[in-house]
Amino acid sequence: MLLSRCQVLARRERDPDRLERSAYLLLSRIDTEGPMSIGQLADAFGLDTSTVNRQTAALLRCGLAERVADPDGGVARKLRITGEGGRRLAEDREVNRSCLERIVADWSPEEIRELADVLVRLNRSAEALEGRYWPRTEEAGAPDAAPDGVRGHTPEGVHDRTRADSHTAPREPAP
Repeated sequence: MLLSRCQVLARRERDPDRLERSAYLLLSRIDTEGPMSIGQLADAFGLDTSTVNRQTAALLRCGLAERVADPDGGVARKLRITGEGGRRLAEDREVNRSCLERIVADWSPEEIRELADVLVRLNRSAEALEGRYWPRTEEAGAPDAAPDGVRGHTPEGVHDRTRADSHTAPREPAP
């Protein structure tokens, strides 16, 4: 909860261009997986399609995402992150990293590694409990302990060692 609080404060410190939490989560997922349909996003977050439809409509209105034909040839149109969406997502990720870096500024490298390892374990345990796994890209030295071949990375933030969406989401892994 304190990490989330720090990120909320960081949002206030910066500017009104900070992404809403739902926009950040949806854009992060699309950024990781590529174009996704509303149904796929709803399944990924365990939300009703009407909820995701409202949230994605806001992304479309703001020019952060666009509708595209399914790159795999399917019938459903998919949402793809735009250049502006990618830019704003990258800016928000950097603010989140900066916030975490201030928190652990006086920690040793070993303590930071321990925190990152424990956060990975926490995320994977939360995912396993719910049966929803966040897609990951393998990073150098990151353990691959997720079930069923799901590849892993650490949560974004801690001294650029990690790649998190280090906040909670509706039915998304804990920090």
